[in-house]
Amino acid sequence: MIALRDNYPLVRFQDGSVMNYDRAWLASAVVRAAEVAGYKKWWLTTHVTESISSYLQQEFEENIVTISRLEKAVQSVLQVIGYSDVARCFETLPPPVTLSLSELARRADSGYELVFFKLLHMRLHEILESPARHVEIHGLHDCVKLLRCAKHWSSDCSTLMSEIVSFIRTEAAASHRAQELNLQLA
Repeated sequence: MIALRDNYPLVRFQDGSVMNYDRAWLASAVVRAAEVAGYKKWWLTTHVTESISSYLQQEFEENIVTISRLEKAVQSVLQVIGYSDVARCFETLPPPVTLSLSELARRADSGYELVFFKLLHMRLHEILESPARHVEIHGLHDCVKLLRCAKHWSSDCSTLMSEIVSFIRTEAAASHRAQELNLQLA
């Protein structure tokens, strides 16, 4: 028997990709629909998200929910509570993308910053050309220590960290999708 995380089904997208169900991801799509419908600070986002989460966790019996079925469930909840205008604007967002800087540093091998920046450039380009709107970049601290072969943080590490952050910001800003991206760096 396979146990799914928090007893939620996986979400399958039209391209066949699958992701774990994520409340924050669904809430972002509900917020976006409410904003498009004219509600700037819509107070029902949490309630709608919890309603769908409860349904998926307790009543949905399959291991995978298709994106179209999930969208129909959310639209149905929105219509039942009297917000057909939000339901008409609702569409799910592409799944969030994560990028591990420490993994890129390991692939570049310790001490090879030029290889690391080349790998980072290629991976960022792939992500920025994808439909993803939410990008989580993590492992910055460990990445820097790996590239500097440092056991302890130094001013040299701080300099490299600043260079990496600047590089990521420059790449993201140069993208034609810069305005629609939510980029988190940790």
